[in-house]
Amino acid sequence: MVTIKQALVQANTLQQISESWKLDAELLLADSIAQTREYLFTWPSQELTQSQLKKFDDYCCRRRTGEPIAYILGRQAFWDFELKVTPSVLIPRPETELLVETALELLDNFTAAAVLDLGTGSGAIALALAANNSRWAITAVDSSESALEVAQENAKLLQLSNIEFRETSWCDGLPADHFDLIAANPPYVELGDKHLSEGSLPFEPIAALVARENGLADIRAIAEQSRHCLKKNSWLLIEHGFQQKQAVEKILVDTGYVNIECVKDLAKLDRLTKAQWLN
Repeated sequence: MVTIKQALVQANTLQQISESWKLDAELLLADSIAQTREYLFTWPSQELTQSQLKKFDDYCCRRRTGEPIAYILGRQAFWDFELKVTPSVLIPRPETELLVETALELLDNFTAAAVLDLGTGSGAIALALAANNSRWAITAVDSSESALEVAQENAKLLQLSNIEFRETSWCDGLPADHFDLIAANPPYVELGDKHLSEGSLPFEPIAALVARENGLADIRAIAEQSRHCLKKNSWLLIEHGFQQKQAVEKILVDTGYVNIECVKDLAKLDRLTKAQWLN
């Protein structure tokens, strides 16, 4: 029989695909035996059952193909909770938490607020905002039915009822002059970008990653459409690539927004731009 310690040693074949292979192996093994990572180090001599070992071997085979841990385990940590994820949605990134933080700062004095999350995917942004204040009314939209199913399941798992989910393309069919803040993490990668073949990206939904016009088409559409849905003196937040700061600012200026400011992430990269709608 194989012990926990031996199984982790044998998982060194993951080195070929992941720099964090030890952590990967621990996460996969912990899930295989339905225990925590801490359990692995507390009971290293415990023997695995045949079914546990098979599950772990299957997980490692999938990881060696490059499949992300989040898709293998079906979950990903974001904000202060864990989300269900499937290949129908992007894997929530830590840098997207900056968008949530910025939204919370802008809405700090709002007892009640109407907030729109464009391209909700797994629901990460909408769920984080909904959990912050039960009196905020969150609308989360996505053009993908399968993505919305994941987001709705996450809302049920977190027992959040102040979110309305709608299947639509950006602001189509949404009420005018209604929202205090619109947040968006749209596709912004240029087609043909070399990074699309790296890391987890080959496994993630291409439609949620890539946009026409050098990655700016959806950002432009959001800027134009959001004007009609925002209340006076409200805010638009858009996550974008670090190299797109100037292009995004120009789109927002040309569309009539003011008080435009780019916010850097923890890596000091230009990650999102906030802009105010005054008209």
